[in-house]
Amino acid sequence: MSDTGVQARRAAVYVLDQVLGEGRLMSEVLGAGTLDKLDPSDRARAQRLATQTLRGLERADRVLQKHLQRTPPLMVHNALRVGAVELCQGEAAHGVVNAMVELVSKHKRYGKMKGLTNAVLRKVAAKGPEEWGKLRAPRLPKWLRGPLADAWGAETMGHIEQAHFAGAPLDVTVNGDAQAWAEKLGGSVLPTGSVRVADARQVSAMEGYDAGTWWVQDAAAAIPAQVLAPQSGMRALDLCAAPGGKTMQMAAMGAEVTCVDISKGRMARVQENLNRTGLKANVVVQDALTLDGHYDAILLDAPCSATGTIRRHPDLPHAKDGSEFGALIDLQAQLLDHAVTLLKPGGRLVFCTCSLLPDEGEVQIEEALERHADLSIDRDALKVDGVDPSWITQEGGLRLRPDFWADHGGMDGFYIAALRKA
Repeated sequence: MSDTGVQARRAAVYVLDQVLGEGRLMSEVLGAGTLDKLDPSDRARAQRLATQTLRGLERADRVLQKHLQRTPPLMVHNALRVGAVELCQGEAAHGVVNAMVELVSKHKRYGKMKGLTNAVLRKVAAKGPEEWGKLRAPRLPKWLRGPLADAWGAETMGHIEQAHFAGAPLDVTVNGDAQAWAEKLGGSVLPTGSVRVADARQVSAMEGYDAGTWWVQDAAAAIPAQVLAPQSGMRALDLCAAPGGKTMQMAAMGAEVTCVDISKGRMARVQENLNRTGLKANVVVQDALTLDGHYDAILLDAPCSATGTIRRHPDLPHAKDGSEFGALIDLQAQLLDHAVTLLKPGGRLVFCTCSLLPDEGEVQIEEALERHADLSIDRDALKVDGVDPSWITQEGGLRLRPDFWADHGGMDGFYIAALRKA
């Protein structure tokens, strides 16, 4: 086994230690430079292994538990989990077992557990692949599964978890001919116009990236700007704008866009993307609650639980426990109320969250309509190509779920509502 294989696996195990042991999001761990010293291929491999293991964590634990008399220390357990996932998904047993034994053997504290690692993974190699396919799609932790099952029902919850386990292909928004770029990228055009690439390579190496012809954006995340649909020359505001996909959509529509976010680092990335795509927007680093001015069209993608993005971010239900969701729901209401003060009479405001929790979507809009007599729901705005009318909810918003478009590969969970000001 090459040392690089061990290095990638060691990094994957460390990421899992941080997520499962320290409650850190994977994006936070990677943002701290955890994988920076690895070469690009090992970096990609480590990230893929960590993601696949988190996605299949329940299955991995079920395959392992019959070979373990007691739960081993977290680092060893995570090494076994990564090894089990690799073995059950078809990796050669010799390479996986040797790499994991070497990894554990070099650990100062748990090196003596290399024998256990070897024995367990050899047993998994023999029977694991057959067992793997018979196990159910991994379930969300109870703290999150409970409220989501209450909202959508047990049967739908099962479909959502199947979508989470399947993972997410790469979606891009094209500034130009989507069909032509789908053919160039080996993808397909989705009903709403996004291009989906099932077997994506390194994004920055794909044709059209450097030229700024397209940008990465889940198909569900591309719908809010399509609903807002600012006309050429309109003053449009994108609140909580990073990473900037919606800003670029609105700029491509010809709107005069101001994008606002409190994070200087994230807004630097937005500016980079604008530069790459050749699109123009006024980039403002500021707390959205302190902003003033008046706009024809406002898009508020409010900070939320991100529970709609678990198919892309399987670390989220393991790193979080829901304790911060109440504060997020309060902040969403404050941002929505402030956004109303920035909207010109007759203007349109789109509120959205990448959440599956009704408290962050349907309930927010019901309560906002009660607080603001000058607001009304704009159902006509939801008549977007590819949007299924059955997705429209009782109060007049759009509810998107990961199990929608199952034959296309799913979508992120989102809530989107369009409001008009009298």
